[in-house]
Amino acid sequence: MATNRTFTMIKPDAVANGHTGAILDDIIKGGFKVIALKYTRLSEDIAGQFYGIHRERPFFKDLVSFMSSGPIVAAILEKDNAVEDFRKLIGATDPSKAEPGTIRNKYAKSIDANAVHGSDSDENAEIEGSFFFTAFERF
Repeated sequence: MATNRTFTMIKPDAVANGHTGAILDDIIKGGFKVIALKYTRLSEDIAGQFYGIHRERPFFKDLVSFMSSGPIVAAILEKDNAVEDFRKLIGATDPSKAEPGTIRNKYAKSIDANAVHGSDSDENAEIEGSFFFTAFERF
């Protein structure tokens, strides 16, 4: 059964390129309610913990380096069918394959610098949201 919450991060490339406000606007216009929001910068250690599931993959070190290269914006979002609807809103991981009007189509530069992270399952949305936010920080 689908839950009504998902997790996202606006990645360092999108923050550095000044797209934070536009991306948040697209998210809100997409019917999502922001219930937790944090502007922060990940250390390599914290980024490594967050992406630990990919530790054995060849791209892990580059991913950790990229995600700790500048500030990010983390958020928990709420909407019916949140995970699936958010994945549609952000588009394909490769922005050249993302549908027109999706966040990655509009703001991402490459498959690596793809502007946003979106949880891929209800279970991961809960894990990822809890990594960044306490219950006290959710509204």
